[in-house]
Amino acid sequence: MSELRFDDRVAIVTGAGGGLGREHALTLAARGAKVVVNDLGGSVDGSGAGAASPADKVVEEIKALGGEAVANYDSVTDGEKIVQTAIDAWGRVDIVVNNAGILRDKSFAKMENADWDLVYEVHLKGAQRVTKAAWPYMLEQKYGRVIMTASAAGIYGNFGQANYSAAKLGLHGFAQTLAEEGRAKGIHVNTIAPIAKSRLTVGILPEQFIDALKPEFVSPLVAWLCHENCDQTKGLFEVGAGYMAQVRWERNKGNSFPIDKELTPDMVANRWNKITSFEGENEHPSDTNAAVGAILNNIMNPSLGGNEFIDLDLAMKAEASGENSYDERDLAIYALGVGAAAADPLDEKELAQVYENSSDGFKALPTYAAMPGMNYMLQQMKEGKDLLEGLNYGFDRVLHGEQYTEIKQTLKPCAKLTHTYKVKAVYDKDPHAVVVTSTTTTDENGVEVAYNENATFVRGAGGFGGERGPSGSINVAPEREPDAVITETVPVEQGLLYRLSGDWNPLHADPKFAKAFGYDKPILHGMCTYGYCGRHIVKAFCDNDPRFVKSIKVRFAESVFPGETLETRMWKEDGKIIFETHIKDRNLVAIKNAAVELFDELPVEVEAPAEATAEAGDQLIAEDLFTALAQHVAANPELVGKVDTTFQFNVSNPDSQWYVDLKSGEGKVEAGVLDKPDVTLGVSEENLIGMLTGQADAQQLYFGGKLEVSGNVAASNNLGPALEGMDPGLIEAAKAARLKS
Repeated sequence: MSELRFDDRVAIVTGAGGGLGREHALTLAARGAKVVVNDLGGSVDGSGAGAASPADKVVEEIKALGGEAVANYDSVTDGEKIVQTAIDAWGRVDIVVNNAGILRDKSFAKMENADWDLVYEVHLKGAQRVTKAAWPYMLEQKYGRVIMTASAAGIYGNFGQANYSAAKLGLHGFAQTLAEEGRAKGIHVNTIAPIAKSRLTVGILPEQFIDALKPEFVSPLVAWLCHENCDQTKGLFEVGAGYMAQVRWERNKGNSFPIDKELTPDMVANRWNKITSFEGENEHPSDTNAAVGAILNNIMNPSLGGNEFIDLDLAMKAEASGENSYDERDLAIYALGVGAAAADPLDEKELAQVYENSSDGFKALPTYAAMPGMNYMLQQMKEGKDLLEGLNYGFDRVLHGEQYTEIKQTLKPCAKLTHTYKVKAVYDKDPHAVVVTSTTTTDENGVEVAYNENATFVRGAGGFGGERGPSGSINVAPEREPDAVITETVPVEQGLLYRLSGDWNPLHADPKFAKAFGYDKPILHGMCTYGYCGRHIVKAFCDNDPRFVKSIKVRFAESVFPGETLETRMWKEDGKIIFETHIKDRNLVAIKNAAVELFDELPVEVEAPAEATAEAGDQLIAEDLFTALAQHVAANPELVGKVDTTFQFNVSNPDSQWYVDLKSGEGKVEAGVLDKPDVTLGVSEENLIGMLTGQADAQQLYFGGKLEVSGNVAASNNLGPALEGMDPGLIEAAKAARLKS
């Protein structure tokens, strides 16, 4: 590998009479750079200016080694004089290393204004003055390298250095903007936060560390950042004792509050954990556009709100999926768990629900359609995993409020299933909340088997200002005698049997656990009572054939204890079966506002959906857009001077890459990757089509996270002028030509 050289480059290094500055100057000069060695000759605190010897000694060292250098003794606040020295000697300036600095350390309470002002003058104002004087030359030659010297004190703070910290972090902010302004002109600006043996560190750090902090371990990084081969800009680097690392800003995902509701300090306090937590995936904004994107997104897509238990923005977008399976054994255990065949195990139709070789044919109870999806969810909880993002509450807060199950396909004796989970609604019942989740279940062929909705009552999770949800009661029992009544006593061991179907909550098995939650003994699972009701409907209205049940919806009103007697009262009303289940022992209603829909005829088994054979050839694709854009550019060569921007498009779904060069020649639009484009846009083909045909707004796509922009973000606005006046017919013509070929 050839040595990195700086031949014909002119560098200015401020504060180069000793320490880091001296080493920077020697390193650059040793590799061919012509160096202006600037040093005021003052002491560490900035006093005693005017001694020329430090700069002269370094110049002599450089010349003795065969290099070229001149000395300059001006203050960095007279930056134009320092730069003029380079112009007078060599007619140009390519590199500026802002290194000069002083210390005036005192606690903030004791710090005089003069201490503050002088440190600011040398560090921040001095760097501004020198860089300002060099900037026009760099712009004209379309090349430049600038280094700012910050400090760990500026990044992290340090007692007794309020003035120094403010100036040093100010240098980094200064560099960030210069990097953006210089990017398109070949000027790179970076910041280092070094720790090395110098006049500023002697007497501060323990002596045993000083010798290891050699300036020689810092200057190689400075030299690389100043080299023409290095394309790094806008970076911040910690460096010292052989260690180098880039530092970047990080912020967490934060919390967005609704902008159409009052925001109170209490709401901030309630969300403080989320506002301050850095757990999980965090963000690293690279520019101002990215930094304010979250704020603008909350304006364009206002937050739904929530609290520490329910994050509505995450919850309403959340989707999860999982797989599991069942077989005849699972169906039989479940049926036994909800009391099947208990009355008469010799009854063939009852036996068909628990015995796979029944002469009446093995038949799954319809309420089992809720179990596989629920079991997967419970298994995730058992393993300590959150199934749906944004729901941050545990078993100790929840009660099963309502359940709806719709059977889309007669349950087979065994199946491998996929479940898709979403949050359908969240209602604020201040101080509590109700969360409605949906589960769509499909089999291995993609056929939908069942759809379930689960309304969960979450204690203490309300009060976030959301909708209260629908009011009024549905499926109210008629004021007449029921058309059918079934009474059944639940055996005392039934909860222990039912839990074998997957509901492992110790509330239903462990007496101590139940007492901790305010119950005298374990309660029966609500879904076990649900299964009992389903069986009663099947027996009373379906001649014990569970395949006739289309849907079942219930509201859980009271807990049942094993050993109690259930009485299900049923009415055939308005094309459905309305029912209530009472606890006879305590004269309470366990399930109310409940109804079952029945099929008029047994449903026909649905076959697996046929594979889609139609091709998307008659749809617009990215190729059509860029073919049309190429014709537009060819017909309008003046766009090159008008737009003066190169664009790289990285398209996904399906993947392709295209570039648009409106900066050189007569312009070009081609498939491929452009070297160092001004702006790079990442977007799906669907959103690209919407954006370039005017059906989607680019800003909304950007702030909605559907359009990624990097490089010179401001230059992305030049895409509008590039497309201005483009004939929409070109796109259709390009598509037609592609289809014809």
